Parts: sequence; C-alpha cells; structure tokens
Amino acid sequence: MLEKEQLEKYLSLCMDSQADFAEIFEERTAQELIRSLNGKVESINSNVKSGIGIRLYKGVQSFYAYANDDDDESVLPLIEDLRSAVGKDREASDKPEIKLTRVEYENRHPVKIDFETAPLADRAELIVRADAAAKAADPRIVKFTCNLLNVKQNVQISNSEGRLIGDTRVRTRIMGSAFAEENGNMQSGSHSPGAGMGLEFYETTTPEPVGQEAAREALVNLKAKDCPSGKMPVIIDNAFGGVIFHEACGHALEASGVSRNQSVFAGKLGKQIAAPCVSAVDDGTIPNAWGSQNIDDEGNFQQRRQLIKDGVLTSYMVDRLNGRRMGAESTGSGRRQSYEYEPTSRMSNTFILQGDSEFEELFEGIERGLYAKKMGGGSVNPQTGEFNFSVNEGYLIENGKISYPVKGAALIGNGRDILLNIDKVCSNLKRGQGMCGAASGSIPTDVGQPAIRVSSITVGGTANE
Repeated sequence: MLEKEQLEKYLSLCMDSQADFAEIFEERTAQELIRSLNGKVESINSNVKSGIGIRLYKGVQSFYAYANDDDDESVLPLIEDLRSAVGKDREASDKPEIKLTRVEYENRHPVKIDFETAPLADRAELIVRADAAAKAADPRIVKFTCNLLNVKQNVQISNSEGRLIGDTRVRTRIMGSAFAEENGNMQSGSHSPGAGMGLEFYETTTPEPVGQEAAREALVNLKAKDCPSGKMPVIIDNAFGGVIFHEACGHALEASGVSRNQSVFAGKLGKQIAAPCVSAVDDGTIPNAWGSQNIDDEGNFQQRRQLIKDGVLTSYMVDRLNGRRMGAESTGSGRRQSYEYEPTSRMSNTFILQGDSEFEELFEGIERGLYAKKMGGGSVNPQTGEFNFSVNEGYLIENGKISYPVKGAALIGNGRDILLNIDKVCSNLKRGQGMCGAASGSIPTDVGQPAIRVSSITVGGTANE
C-alpha cells in the first residue's frame, strides 16, 4: 500500500482540476479455490490480485479509472486522463491542500487461523471429509463435488477530505453438491456455508454436515412429484429463503435505483410498504458474518441500517455518489468487487427480523399451498419489482400438513405485493450465504429471514391438472 505522502501527492494532482472530490482505492487480494470430485482433490488454484482505482467527482458526475500497478508510470497517466475528462482550469488560489489523517478503529472481525499460514493438507482435508459424509448418507449418492474458497483482501482508501483508512477482509466458504440416482432419475442437493473468518470457522461449522445436508436434499428430490401450479399460500423457510427479500425488495432499496427514480420504492420513505409484521435490516456490522466489513469500499464505517420497521420504509442503502443525487448522507453502503469496479450502493447482510409466530402456526388454515424449504436462483426487475424464483426443495401443503415433496416449482410475483401479503413471521431467524452481482461486480452477501407465510403467490409448476 502507498505511503501517506505519495497519496497526498496523487490526490493533490487530482484536485488540480475542476473536480470537487477525489478518492484513491488500493487493493491486494489473495484467493485460493480447492476443488474436489468424489473425494479426490482435482485442482488447487491460487492467485494474488492488486491494483489501484481513482475516482473524481464533479457535482453528480463521476470519473473513474484503474491500473494494476501503483507506481508513477501507471498512476500519473491515469490522473492526467481523469483531469482532462473533468476539466483542468482550476484557479491556483482555489487549489486545496491535501493532508491525510489515518483513521484507527477496533477490528470487529478478528481472524484466528489465516489460511495462508495453515498447511495445505489441512485445507484439502476439509472437502474430503464433506465428501465422505455425503457418500455415507446413502448408496444412491453417486457423485459429490466440493469447493473450498479462501479469500484475504487488504484495502486502503484515501480521499481529498483528508481521510485515510484501511481494512482486511478474510472469508472462507465450503460449497458441496451431491447427486443422487435411482432408476435413471438423478437429482441434486447443495449446501454452502461461509463466514468472514479464517479456518477457525470449521471448528464449529464442521465439513460433515455440509455433505450430509447436500445428500439429504438430493435424496428428497429423488421422490419428489411434479408441482401443481396456481395462486396459493406459500411458506418460505428461513436462511436462504431470504433471497426473495434480497432480490425482489433489497435491490429496489439501493440508492443506485432510488436516486434515478428507477425503483418501485422511490419516494416511499415513511410510507407503509409491507405488512405490519415485517421489519427488515441491512447490517454490515455483524461480527465475522459473510457480508460484513469494518468499512465500506468508500472508507465509511459499516452500519446497521433499519430498512423497514413495522411495515414502514425507514431507510435506503446509500453510497456517496447517489447520496449526492438524493441530497442524503452515505449509509456506509458503497461496495465493489475490486479496484476494477467503481463502487455503488449494495447490500451486506440483509434480512427480515424475527416475528412471534411458532413454525407450526404458519401451516394453520392452509387447505392447499406450498412449503418452499430451500430457494434457488431467480431474476428480478428492480424498476417494477417483478420476480421469478426457483424452489430447490419444496413440499405440497394439504389440510395444514406437509404432504409430499414436489419438483419444478417456481415463485412468480411482485416485490411490493409479497411484502404486503406476508401475514405471519416466525421466530426462527437464520441467515444464508451467497454472492450478489450488480454494476460494481460480484460481492459476498448474507440473505436471511425467519420462516414467513405469504397469503398468496403465483406458483409455477410442472404438474398437469
């Protein structure tokens, strides 16, 4: 990382233009991915990526450029290009003097076992153990793949307001997929826990349950019947079930869309947008969570943002640039995949807060409905809120009871409607891990919720009725 004096020099050159703000983002990221198939390690890929990104603001216009090296030969041409784009004719008497002050703070996400110092054999053994557990679950498990991802990202951010701050983000995740076969029918299941921790994560989240859970889901899907379609009550389980809120509602609460009036929730602050039983947060401060950081990628401290309280919209997720457009302060929500991306407003750990219903209560009164135990991927249009999500593990509900597993189910609807149609929220809050892709790249995020009941959703199915 560059020294303070060099950064002050670069920032002063940036501000010798018509820019009213300048920022430098430095990064060094070490990443390792170990892959296995049927208990044998097939590949170990590791790389180190480093570079620098420079951003200038002129009002609500942003100018961004990056380089892989941080020496004068790489950085000075970038600054010259940016100054030319912004305009160079600042008066000599109007040139600000840049003096940086390093911001110190307590690390919320300490790491005990750095993967870079742990023996490779110990890391590889984790996925072998997951495989053994999956294969031991049932002879119908014919294939198991597993990946172990370890990442260590060091960042340093400085800006023309005099702020100099850094962060180290360490993450690990184990991703298992099991395949079960019976009479020519093959089905799959997966489980992929992770955290903002070092390898100490696997002292409590051991690899064996990863293989067992992936195998369990695959075996359930072997006996699943085609899902009926139509409008019906749907119970969406906790943990990764929160992906619907993340995609169908969370993205629409990011300032990148709100500031341009390209969100269904633009202009809705203080208004009822969900049922009174729904409260939701985006919390980037949770110690060692998968989507947490000490600071965002603009150098602001992460926050716990109350998005919805008792059904009322209370906050958006705001980055610096879109905050300018909205006349709002940053909420510490500026994130990016790497120095190759300009940051924008993004989620961290986003989830619906727990309610007071017991799980069994959610099924009461449902004559025919769907229990979506595990959600899959999907798509959403933040401007309209319309979404379509697959259900990886689902069950038909008949007369208030779980009947039989179903396959081919999809949930189709609108984020505004689903929020208003939630009529029960359970007390079993849990989060799941995922990667979120948007304009500033792919970033780690937690999704989550307690189990919820939605009074009516359109279910797309494969059964002929």
